[in-house]
Amino acid sequence: MKSDVLGFLEQLKEHNDRQWFQQNKTRYDEARQEVEQMVHSVIPGIAKYDPAIRYIEAKDCMFRIFRDVRFSKDKSPYKTNMGAWITPAGRKSFGPGYYIHIQPGESFLAAGVYMPAPDALKKLRSEVYYNIVEFKGILEDKKVKKYFQGLSEMDKAKLAPKDFPKDFQDMDWLKHRHYILSCPLTDELIETDDLAGWILKVFEVVQPFQQFLRRALEG
Repeated sequence: MKSDVLGFLEQLKEHNDRQWFQQNKTRYDEARQEVEQMVHSVIPGIAKYDPAIRYIEAKDCMFRIFRDVRFSKDKSPYKTNMGAWITPAGRKSFGPGYYIHIQPGESFLAAGVYMPAPDALKKLRSEVYYNIVEFKGILEDKKVKKYFQGLSEMDKAKLAPKDFPKDFQDMDWLKHRHYILSCPLTDELIETDDLAGWILKVFEVVQPFQQFLRRALEG
């Protein structure tokens, strides 16, 4: 992608106000269009190994730049990143999906299930409980470990979830509230022509994880 995507976001971080944004609206439109075009280009590639997402459009996966500040102490009106959550239902689904996050110095890819409803979370935990050997094998695969940093610890429960035996020796895996794997993206990679190809390679590696989660939710 063009370096101005990162350049625009870097300057937006410094000038996060409506006046500056309106003065640079053309730059924003160009940057968003470029990110959306990149998402559009990777969807058919992902669909080759995950047909469930073949009909979604890039525009339905892209998140808005505007922040919801109603309940936040930080009243900055704009996000300083651009992101897309690729699922069969687009950004409104909890997954399993593929996330692309573009932010200077903090870009990353992620795959899995984010913020599942309580009934869905119970299904995921049950699948892990009954198939713990398979689950750990997926996460320990050397191809997965080459790119992904392990299961996200975000919002992880401190206590063991109910409805599972307290003496389960792998209880730590059931304490997760999101089943997400993430992989960092460097600014240098984002600015190259190889970005889309690299994204497709990374997301292909994580297919066994995605299939495990989808099986849990569809069962």
